[in-house]
Amino acid sequence: MNAAALTALGSNLAAAAATAAAVLLAAFAVGTARRLHRTVDIAWGLAFAAVAALSYALSSGYGDGGRRLLVAAATVVWGVRLAVHIAWRGRGQGEDPRYTRFLARGRGNPHLRALLMVYLLQAGLVWLVSLPVQTASYVDSPLGVPAALGVLLWAVGLAFEAVGDFQLSRFRADPAHRGAVMDRGLWAWTRHPNYFGDFLVWWGLYLLACGTREAALVCLVSPVVMTLLLTVGSGKRLLEAHMADRPGYAAYAARTSGFLPLPPRGGRA
Repeated sequence: MNAAALTALGSNLAAAAATAAAVLLAAFAVGTARRLHRTVDIAWGLAFAAVAALSYALSSGYGDGGRRLLVAAATVVWGVRLAVHIAWRGRGQGEDPRYTRFLARGRGNPHLRALLMVYLLQAGLVWLVSLPVQTASYVDSPLGVPAALGVLLWAVGLAFEAVGDFQLSRFRADPAHRGAVMDRGLWAWTRHPNYFGDFLVWWGLYLLACGTREAALVCLVSPVVMTLLLTVGSGKRLLEAHMADRPGYAAYAARTSGFLPLPPRGGRA
């Protein structure tokens, strides 16, 4: 990456931060007006898609054309699919219990706390996690083996996530399953197929940025942070705390892998 490309990448990083903030601030305005802060989950995927589209546009004349198009398209597809799924899943529902508990804690204006600790925090995470998407747009080396492996990981991750979400939606749509724990399909192999899919997607996007050693080192923070968010941050940990008291969940957790897909222990009850 030459000096001109590095300068352009610096401008891209600043523009991406502003874009992520704009998407999340718009979501905050909608969430506050509707008193429904779960809309931030829809904005999460859309913010990544916006940053990817912006990076593709700003990197015109820099980087490898195939890499630019591939990383932008992959991120937009992932982000838009996630946003549409979350919007469809949450239609007609009230506030997410996670945000209800969060807003009930502490002092001061709960909407201001939501702005600082939910929306703007997520805007910062979007900027940080999207570093491979931004950087890959300015890497001028041709696509190689790491990129091919990255595409494979991304595709498997997206399929895992989408199939898991579809299976869960169909399960919940059956009134006979009301209050039951989903333990079929991919959910029999891991308690979080959607989070595992995200994990693969972002390691795949990271590999797409690994056209140079410098890019690989700088962007490594992205999949590491995403992995931590999914496994010990706001993903798996909070969801399992919410599910802990549901009848049958303890037995399900005892026989089902917590993250990596593995055969059920002792078969499904």
